[in-house]
Amino acid sequence: MSILDWAVLSSTLAFIVIYGIWKTRQQQDINSYLLGNKEAKWFTVALSIMATQASAITFLSAPGQAFVDGMRFVQFYFGLPIAMVVLSSVVVPIYHKMNVYTAYEYLEKRFDLKTRTFTAILFLTQRGLAAGFTIFAPSLILSSLLGWNINITNIVIGVIVTAYTVIGGTKAVNQTQKLQMAVIFVGMLIAGILVVQMLPDEVSFSNALHIAGVAGKLNAVDFEFDPSSKYNVWSGIIGGFFLAMSYFGTDQSQVQRYLSGASIAQSRLALLFNGMIKIPMQFLILFIGAMVFVFYYFNPSPIIFNKVALIEATEKVEGFDQLQKEYSHQMKKRESSALDYAAALNFGNEESISTSKAHLMVENAKTVALKSEIIEKVEKQAPEVDVNDTNYIFLNFVIEYLPQGLIGLLIAVILSASMSSTSSEINALASTTIIDIYKRILKKDASDQHYLTASKMVSIGWGLYAILFATFANKLGSLIEAVNILGSLVYGVILGVFSIAFFFKKIGSKPTFYAAIISEGIIIYLFFFTEVPFLWYNVIGCLSVIFFSLIFNAFMKKEPITNEE
Repeated sequence: MSILDWAVLSSTLAFIVIYGIWKTRQQQDINSYLLGNKEAKWFTVALSIMATQASAITFLSAPGQAFVDGMRFVQFYFGLPIAMVVLSSVVVPIYHKMNVYTAYEYLEKRFDLKTRTFTAILFLTQRGLAAGFTIFAPSLILSSLLGWNINITNIVIGVIVTAYTVIGGTKAVNQTQKLQMAVIFVGMLIAGILVVQMLPDEVSFSNALHIAGVAGKLNAVDFEFDPSSKYNVWSGIIGGFFLAMSYFGTDQSQVQRYLSGASIAQSRLALLFNGMIKIPMQFLILFIGAMVFVFYYFNPSPIIFNKVALIEATEKVEGFDQLQKEYSHQMKKRESSALDYAAALNFGNEESISTSKAHLMVENAKTVALKSEIIEKVEKQAPEVDVNDTNYIFLNFVIEYLPQGLIGLLIAVILSASMSSTSSEINALASTTIIDIYKRILKKDASDQHYLTASKMVSIGWGLYAILFATFANKLGSLIEAVNILGSLVYGVILGVFSIAFFFKKIGSKPTFYAAIISEGIIIYLFFFTEVPFLWYNVIGCLSVIFFSLIFNAFMKKEPITNEE
């Protein structure tokens, strides 16, 4: 990067962090630290919700996901708007009325301490690991830019985010996320415009759409009901609904965002706004990835976008230089076919368009087959080389092709997204640990100042835990898939417990608790021993908790029910 890029990057990040700390420098008690005194307006809460979900993984990995697999991942979000309506009407009023710090407090009032503790531990386990993913994603960037070891950049990013989260608490998270989302929207919009403008003069935007379509990268909607398919309309609406219900309704990293809202109406507006904007936003990000795919038709495309892995492959794989030459030659043939297709679209008749399209499909298939053959050879001769480079594709485009200044801005976008998401997660992990475990079980009658200090210490601990896990994240492929798979391992079961609490008032704590344990075992079995797509884990987990709890409730001795609302 140029001096200008470094100046843009450092000044943007410094301003965001300093602004957040300055605005929230007086955190006197646990309520202000964990919930920001419940003063946030709906727009602040809405941006905080979006920033918590839209981590660096979204902006680093999602374009790469579209580059590799097309835009069908957008269907993952189809159930989200429906979930926002349900949560706004049912869940938000309950949480606000009960004046809770965490979602899991409600479960003790409805069930008992062991059910509350079990769900809190499930959340802490999953979200603590997920925080590692959100630290690792921007570490890739610093590692590539500075040539540092990835473990060093994990520490740098983790320490920065943990520092301002510990100092400012929830208010710092909310305040910084407003600025971070502004930077993110501007940066991604500029990237989308530039990738189209940088195509050859003879390739119009319409031509780019046709080329992407020929390669199968605009496959945004698939109506075929196929349970074995990871992404289609049905898995998105059904599985995505259950996942969104659990994530936004029971995951403390999100619940804490709208618990800080000034009123029920403010929290509802924030959720509904997120429901309206999320699909268009994700569509745009994936579409940028599809356009980057077209861009690399006309510009040199490496076999492996991870530069470190590419160097290792060159050194360790016999004849790799010759393979790269063959791949470059094939890319030139595909480029020529794409230009012919664009020319036919601009000036040709239906016959020439059909002929050139067929030729492009053949060349594209040859390119894909050749790359797969080379990757297989790398995996066979040098298995230690990391060929999972989905997360490096957009980064490679930004660093290699964007103008000076804009590179710094786009890097700031991705780093800002990481900081916003990770800070929310650390903040939520701290609140759940203190309120649901430490204050409830370990030290019940301490001063407010003691709990405030403990919250800050726990935030540091979770930050260190996330940094530690980030060192293992590089082996898990596409980060945007990995983080959602991780969530799906527990979200369905947690949602099942909350569903019983909200809607099945005659079912007590023991049937629910045992049903949750059995259901979590089922999900773990499905993950390790079956090919069931991860989105269905959320459906299966939730429904199995309800099913088993109904059975257990019919045979177990009835217990007093606390129907807290």
